Amino acid sequence: MISALIGPLLLGLLISGAFEALLKPRPRPFWQRGVAANSVHLGTWLLLFGLLVLLLQRPWFAVMVFLSLQLVVVQSSNAKSHTLNEPFICHDFEYFWDAILHPRLYVPFFGVGLAIAASSAAAVAIGAFFYWEGSLVSSEGASRFLTNAVVLIAAGALLLAFSVPRLPAITLRPIGDMHYLGLFASLWAYGVALMRSPVPASEQSPFHALTAVASAHQGGQPLPNVVLVQSESFFDPRPWCKEVNSDLLPHFDATRASASLHGALNVPAWGANTVRTECAVLTGVAPSQWGTRQFNPYRTLARHPMPSLASALKAAGYRTVCVHPYLASFYFRHKVMPQLGFDHFIDINAFQNSDKNGQYVSDQAVARKIGRLLEDDDNRPLFLFVITMENHGPLHLEAPNQATLANTLPGAPWPLPNHLRDFAVYLQHLSESDKMLASVKNSLNTAKRPGLLGWYGDHVPILPEAYAHFTPPDSRTPYTVWSSADWKTADERLATAHGATTNEPLELAANELGVQLFQQVFGHDISNDVIKAEPEPQEQE
Repeated sequence: MISALIGPLLLGLLISGAFEALLKPRPRPFWQRGVAANSVHLGTWLLLFGLLVLLLQRPWFAVMVFLSLQLVVVQSSNAKSHTLNEPFICHDFEYFWDAILHPRLYVPFFGVGLAIAASSAAAVAIGAFFYWEGSLVSSEGASRFLTNAVVLIAAGALLLAFSVPRLPAITLRPIGDMHYLGLFASLWAYGVALMRSPVPASEQSPFHALTAVASAHQGGQPLPNVVLVQSESFFDPRPWCKEVNSDLLPHFDATRASASLHGALNVPAWGANTVRTECAVLTGVAPSQWGTRQFNPYRTLARHPMPSLASALKAAGYRTVCVHPYLASFYFRHKVMPQLGFDHFIDINAFQNSDKNGQYVSDQAVARKIGRLLEDDDNRPLFLFVITMENHGPLHLEAPNQATLANTLPGAPWPLPNHLRDFAVYLQHLSESDKMLASVKNSLNTAKRPGLLGWYGDHVPILPEAYAHFTPPDSRTPYTVWSSADWKTADERLATAHGATTNEPLELAANELGVQLFQQVFGHDISNDVIKAEPEPQEQE
């Protein structure tokens, strides 16, 4: 082997192992891991070091590039763990491209200053290494250089081929898997499991069977307009934090008091990853049924259609429209929504810059759009699924408004302590969500057709400083299903038939909410076996 490779190879491997100690939470030390996990780390290093040497012809430069990329992954994992309670997994590599396309949604969590410093340091380092370190092709000869680089690559590939299949089965709990396997082994394990994970069958969605129920109602009794709102980061902070104004959400309180259904929603996301909740609500498929695909099910749905609440209502003659005041391509929604049965997708292009409140299109602007769609009557009932954006982070890019504290945090000092700054911004926008709820109810009440409203939060907000001060809240979000006066008589008859005439809360999983809404629409005694269908056990790699 070329002697010039030995020093960079060994030192780089040592530093690569030391970098894993920077992860938070920290994985088990190498001596407590299995042979397979350590072999995967070594094999990954040999493979990527060999490829970088082959590309750059400079071993020290190759070490610098590899370790820099590893540090980016480590810092990304720490930022994700800090904000989302989940470390970096192989699914997250695609978000690096999203960070380029949508920097506002990602870079502030990584650290704007750190991102600028890292980019500047990389540019300086690239120039320095090309200037000071000579090419091995020139000093050692092309044939010898190529032979030894290929040997490194082959050794790494063979070690990975032998070790990866011998890794312990992942649990689909990223924190535990990262702790047990370490960074490189957990990335490989999740990647292989993702490639081998089967796509859920259409029959696994309860809407596969419910489509026939919906079809039987075509031309039957008049059906209500249905509006289902996924309110960004909506949760009720008052039970969790006593400093919040008890009258913060008057319209939500009134809606919940008169709701057909309400309670806590068990959502499969914390702080972000909205599509995990969104997919569960629309398809009725539990996250466990997706296997490793559960961490971003929309990547699968962009290529594979799935029965959903939208497609079932469409079978009953509904117009199906999705409104999301952001780029249609984000999370592949422009491909996913047609696969789920939506006729139209209204994105950011339907809104003006003046519609913004803070960083994103306001909830009030979205409420106005809902009102106009409900007025556009073409003699068909309307199903409208709305994904709001106003309360999306990063919240620290906005400044709290002292004038709003009387309505949000009446006892808070000014200037606000650090743990209340982002929280105050969040509460300002949360009160706007409450006003949107009132506007949507008013639009449903004044429409020609009776109306049904479903409202829920996709996850709790990203507020790490507040959570560290007050302790983290319950990860569940509230949901409510409310009907207009014209439709309430049918709801009351249904409730009486079920013996459920009280307004007691009912806890649901996210994948049960869409079916419950369907049940409210058609007034059928749908079997709990459909609503709470247990997934078939799936073998995980």
